[in-house]
Amino acid sequence: MASILQAVPEWVHALPLGAKIAALVVGLPALVILLNVLSQVVLPKDPSLPPVVFHYIPWFGSAAYYGMDPYKFMFECRDKYGDVFTFILLGRRMTVALGPKGNNLSLGGKSTHVSAEDAYTHLTTPVFGKGVVYDCPNDMLMQQKKFIKHGLTTEALQSYAELMVKEARAFFAGHLKATKGGAPQKVNALETMADMVVLSASRTLQGKEVRESMSTRFAKLLEDLDKGFTPLNFMFPNLPLPSYRRRDRAQKEMSDFYLKIMEKRRSGEHDHEHDMIAALQGSVYRNGVALSDRDIAHMMIAILMAGQHTSSATSSWLLLHLAHNQDIADKLYAEQVEYFGNPDGTFRDMTFEETKTLPLMDACIRETLRLHAPIHSIYRLVKQDIAVPPSLSAPSEDQTYVIPKGHFIVAAPGVSQMDPKIWDNAGEWNPARWLEDGGVAKAANEQYQAGEKVDYGFGVVSKGTESPYQPFGAGRHRCVGEQFAYLQLTVLVAEVIRTYKLKLVANEFPQTNYQTMIVLPLDPYITIERR
Repeated sequence: MASILQAVPEWVHALPLGAKIAALVVGLPALVILLNVLSQVVLPKDPSLPPVVFHYIPWFGSAAYYGMDPYKFMFECRDKYGDVFTFILLGRRMTVALGPKGNNLSLGGKSTHVSAEDAYTHLTTPVFGKGVVYDCPNDMLMQQKKFIKHGLTTEALQSYAELMVKEARAFFAGHLKATKGGAPQKVNALETMADMVVLSASRTLQGKEVRESMSTRFAKLLEDLDKGFTPLNFMFPNLPLPSYRRRDRAQKEMSDFYLKIMEKRRSGEHDHEHDMIAALQGSVYRNGVALSDRDIAHMMIAILMAGQHTSSATSSWLLLHLAHNQDIADKLYAEQVEYFGNPDGTFRDMTFEETKTLPLMDACIRETLRLHAPIHSIYRLVKQDIAVPPSLSAPSEDQTYVIPKGHFIVAAPGVSQMDPKIWDNAGEWNPARWLEDGGVAKAANEQYQAGEKVDYGFGVVSKGTESPYQPFGAGRHRCVGEQFAYLQLTVLVAEVIRTYKLKLVANEFPQTNYQTMIVLPLDPYITIERR
């Protein structure tokens, strides 16, 4: 230390104390940035490791650019570094593997190599509760998915269609003011669809008691839980903030709410239909341990929260595109008239089976899911070193990259779904691509639905990890609620189209908000006019 001090010029010693402190405050960060830049430019690189995205600030890394527009960031990094690269995100080393083969590396990996539980439990456990989803071993999660899947019987889905129609019409009557011949009404498409999604889900999956309890208090609990499900919570799970404390109180109160429902059902106080609570009660793990009431309560919260976010996002994006493309909206209305129109101009209700026979509606939903994947990045913690296949931008034919243990591996199905190397006019919302025989869209969906079959513990499912189209995830974490989601999206959007003409408020299509865990539209305002 003495030798370092002797090397400091005399004029520095002569500076006033304030000037010395100011020089230190300014100089140290500059020195740190300089050393970080030099280490990336000058020091030799390990050729077995994926290239690291250049960044100025250590620890902070590429957080700002990635956070503002992750897709632009990943496409630009792909052009510069190839399909596999590492970037620094607030101290974490995030290795991205792009394209269908890159997605397979993560989503198709063994649970001993890549772990969703270690990547997400600090985010999901405070919201969903202990003992479920990512707060348990992967084998238990697979069994929990099996319990839920057994509750989504064809009989249950058939009964849900009618209930969803009733909820949609009741919502129109109680919350939307547009009347026939009256002035158009301005509405927030995201808020409108979020309300319709949670009401229809609470009446079907959640059960009669939950729907009857959808009060202002319940809405506040949902809001507090929702605010605990953000990128801030993901990156910094233990901050002493009021929103964190509200999240924890809401989780406990909502969990207790479900416990009371189950207690009343056992006492015979409430007559109930076949909902998910009834389906889960009596479920037993392979080791003979039964699901506890608290486990069921936490699973019900997870079902409500997960389904609400993704369906709200997809349905609102779809309404915005229909409001922006009047010709397609008109064709979608004509399809409803063709299949369900009565001579007097009214419509009959559609059944669960009929929701699967509407080609244009199906195409509109699939195209919206392609262009607006609800989650832009899917994380896994690397538990063992992973060798990257040579086909994924290897340094040479004789050597492959290795993703080291401790990195996070990032899959981005949305990149594949918007990749101009795969899709014609990839950035254009064009439902017609799903109606073309022999086109990329149908081939991608066929690969997703009819590819290699695997049973991860919740029933045989198409693996789908190498398809360029993965609307409901792939591999062991593929969503078990696909049929319910398609039913809900079809019924709710059909009821809106049957009842209203849509138009965008702004001249330009809304921009995307990437500051939330689910990809949402910014300023999603439309006008609705009663037909």
